Amino acid sequence: MRIGISVLTHAGQSVWENGLGQNIFFLVQLLRTLPFVTGVVLLDCGDQARLAPEAQAVAPELALVPVREACDLVDVVFEMGGGLDVEWLDYMRARGVKVVFFCCGQPYVGLVEPVIFGRGGYFSRPERCDEIWVLAKDRAFMPMLEALHRCAVHEVPFLWDSVFIERRRGEAAAAGLEPGWVPRAAGTGPRALRVATFEPNISVVKCCVVPVLVCEAAFRSEPAAVERLHVLNSVQMREHPTFSFLLSSLELQRGGRVQLEQRHDFVGYMSQHADTVVAHQWHNDQNILYLDALYGGYPLVHNSRWLEGVGYYYPDSDIGAGAAQLLRVAHGHDGAHAGYERDARAFLARLSPRAAANGAHYARRLLSLAGRRAC
Repeated sequence: MRIGISVLTHAGQSVWENGLGQNIFFLVQLLRTLPFVTGVVLLDCGDQARLAPEAQAVAPELALVPVREACDLVDVVFEMGGGLDVEWLDYMRARGVKVVFFCCGQPYVGLVEPVIFGRGGYFSRPERCDEIWVLAKDRAFMPMLEALHRCAVHEVPFLWDSVFIERRRGEAAAAGLEPGWVPRAAGTGPRALRVATFEPNISVVKCCVVPVLVCEAAFRSEPAAVERLHVLNSVQMREHPTFSFLLSSLELQRGGRVQLEQRHDFVGYMSQHADTVVAHQWHNDQNILYLDALYGGYPLVHNSRWLEGVGYYYPDSDIGAGAAQLLRVAHGHDGAHAGYERDARAFLARLSPRAAANGAHYARRLLSLAGRRAC
C-alpha cells in the first residue's frame, strides 16, 4: 500500500505555527511502522516545493511531490494539510484509489465561524472522499460530518512524539537557555509564578479570556503567587474596546504584571520568560502544546478532560477551580515535580507513533478502507 498525504507549503513555514504540520509528520512515522505500507509521500498543495526547515531536519528523505505528479505513486490519499483539487480526486477514485479526509481542525467552528464573522474559510465538495477520520476531540461532531459528507466517519488515536520538542530543546540549551521546569529546594515557601497562556486567539475554540481570569482570581486571592502573566498572540487585540475593557478591569494589569506578546515558539519562550502554563479550550481538548508542556515538566493548568489524570485539571470554564489549581502549583509543584513528570511521560508514551496499540488501530482502519467500495 502506497500512501500520499496532502500538505500546504508556504513561505516562512514552521512546524511551530500550528499543530497540523506535526500531526502529519507523526502520522508518517506511524505509517512507516506498518509492514504493508510500502511508501509514503507528501502531496504538495502549496508553492514552496520544500518542507518546513524543522521537518526537513528530522526527515530529509521524505519526498514532497506535486499533486499531479503523484498519480502513479499512491493507492490511498489523505487530504489532511492542504485541500486537494476535486477533479484530481475524482480521477484518482475512478482508478481505484481510496481517499480519506483526515479532519484535524475542529469541524464545527471551521464551518460556522467564517459565516458568522464574515472571514475567509476553506471548504470543498462534500462527496469527494471515501471515509473521514477524526480524533477523539471531535467525537461529538461525527454525526455532523457523516450527514454533511455522506460517508462513514471513524475515530483514530491521537499521535505525538518528542522529536520536534527535543530538537528545539537542544537548540535552546546550545544558546545557553535551560528548558524545562527547574525545581527549587523544599522549604522556600510559595513560588511566585511566571504564567504564560499560548492560546492563538483566532477562534472561540482556544482563547485567552478564561486563562487570564484564572490568573486574576489567583492573584486576588494570593498576590505573591503570580509574578507575571504573559499573554501570547494578543498584541493585535490591544486596541479592541472589549479586550481593552477586560485588561483595564484586572488587578494584575493595575499592578503592572500583564505582558501582551506576539506569537513565539513554546520552548524558546518558556526557557526565558515563564515557568507555568494556563490553558483553556472549548471542544478541542487534544492540543500539542499541552503535551509539549507536560514533556518539559511544566505545570499545566488546563480544562482538557482528555488530560484529566495529568497536569492540573479544572472543569469546563470554572475560574475558581482553575485559580485553586494555580495556587496549588505555587505551593506544591516543586515537591511534586518528580511524580508529575513521571506520570506525564507515561501518558505521553501511549501516544507514540511506535506504540503497538496505535499501529494496530491505524492498520485495521487502512485494511478496512482498502477492502470497501467507495461511497
